[in-house]
Amino acid sequence: MTVTAASTSRKLSGYDLYRALGSPKTVVAPMVDQSELAWRTLARRYNADLAYTPMINAKIFIQPKLKQSAKDSQYDLTHGEEGSTVDRPLVAQFCAHDPVALLAGAKAIEHTVDAVDINLGCPQEIARKGRYGAFLMDDWPLIHSLISTLHDGLNVPVTAKFRVFETVEKTVEYAKMLENAGAQILTCHGRLREQRGQNTGLADWDKICAVKEAVKVPVFANGNILYHADLAACLQATGADAVMSAEGQLYNAALFAPARPLDPLPSLPSSSASADVGSSSTSASAETPLDQAYLEDLASLSTGLQPRHATLALEYLAITRLQSTHTASSAVKGHLFKLLRPALARETDLRDRLGRCQGALFASSRSLPDEKLPAPHEPLDIDHMWPEESDKCAFADFAAVCREMRVRMERDERAAARAWAAAATQEGDRIPDDEGLTPAHRALGAYIDQRTGVRVLPHWLAQPYVRPPRPEKGKAELAAEAASLAKKAAQAEAAGKIAQAEEARVGEKRASAAIEVAVGEDESKRVRLGAPAEGDVYG
Repeated sequence: MTVTAASTSRKLSGYDLYRALGSPKTVVAPMVDQSELAWRTLARRYNADLAYTPMINAKIFIQPKLKQSAKDSQYDLTHGEEGSTVDRPLVAQFCAHDPVALLAGAKAIEHTVDAVDINLGCPQEIARKGRYGAFLMDDWPLIHSLISTLHDGLNVPVTAKFRVFETVEKTVEYAKMLENAGAQILTCHGRLREQRGQNTGLADWDKICAVKEAVKVPVFANGNILYHADLAACLQATGADAVMSAEGQLYNAALFAPARPLDPLPSLPSSSASADVGSSSTSASAETPLDQAYLEDLASLSTGLQPRHATLALEYLAITRLQSTHTASSAVKGHLFKLLRPALARETDLRDRLGRCQGALFASSRSLPDEKLPAPHEPLDIDHMWPEESDKCAFADFAAVCREMRVRMERDERAAARAWAAAATQEGDRIPDDEGLTPAHRALGAYIDQRTGVRVLPHWLAQPYVRPPRPEKGKAELAAEAASLAKKAAQAEAAGKIAQAEEARVGEKRASAAIEVAVGEDESKRVRLGAPAEGDVYG
């Protein structure tokens, strides 16, 4: 469903907009170089109700001397696929600190999207230097101007994605200001601006809940989404209207889909097992397909769909070759490293080969294939070699890695299935232990990571990556950190750099608070400055 001035007699607001978008519950976050058209297309095949574009830099996008190809790399208006019927509903995210430039950029593409979002959440250093994202949080008059300018000047609604403050009270006040300025949907990322990288920590769902209770417009919750079960837990805890995921969805494009048994592996004679994929044939390939009991038990490890990651990777590649819109090689490489991550630590040669993939995605002489992109409910052909795999290009190299990974993972899965069958015949094989795993599950390689408390699935399945917590800091180290941050804050205040000063003061407070519990306490009570959670590198 699309929401434009052409399809409505008035610009939609609040819950009218939400309903026109299809009352989404699952949302793909705006992610630089990662939520591009091909990825959005894959996500929609796996229950994504709504998607955001990667962040568009308004200042760059409207430069008159900028070549159209450079503009198309941010948002492609040339080929007509972005924002088309199959790419809806769609929200385009912009970053800016100049209301005039922001409006000009948004006006250029408003006819192809359902709403325009303002990035108020990016915490990275590039956002500080460019003066956008979370580094506008201390300039409320400017933020109000950015939102109200779009609200008054666009034919489509404006939305905003933001991070929380240290206190619930200031967070709620901030959210109300965004609403009053004209934002029709608020996406609340429950982390502070300082929570990034190794200091990512957990998102605060209580603050999201407070925002939801305080405003009248729909609220999307963002943060702490690792597995499918987290979706319902987040909705219940926050009362939000939808859940947005960034990093969790990148590691499993099927994050939003409910669990179901995977398709059986094919039964292939060993002589032809690798006819289309290389020379990694093994005798295991001649075995009969995996039985239904095994596939159902494998699916029981999660409430959501955890596909074979090599399958997801090949499906993504299949989409990139069937679209006219250019997909950057850097985006493809980033996606493949995340999707295949559970196995890359084992298959180090494939990891190294993937790292060496570079250059243009396709050969310059290549013509777009005649076949059309299948509908979301129709399968993608990934079982036969594509013509582009014979070319000298990055796509051919990416495909070779993914196909070889698929062969190796099928080999490993068949071996694990034999171990599962042996365990499943033992008495008590279906009785879960204290960690919720049966002996048969453990025979597949499932376990609980004691560093993070997160369930790790068999390595051939797509699954989240959780950063291990940083080692605990001692009192002396924390004191030195607090003193250093206090000095940094004082210098920033003297220079009139309010945002930098505020960030340093918050860090100083956290380090000082940690000192109080870092000495003489049980390990489990210590403040963990690097608690595992969903990543924070996106707008």
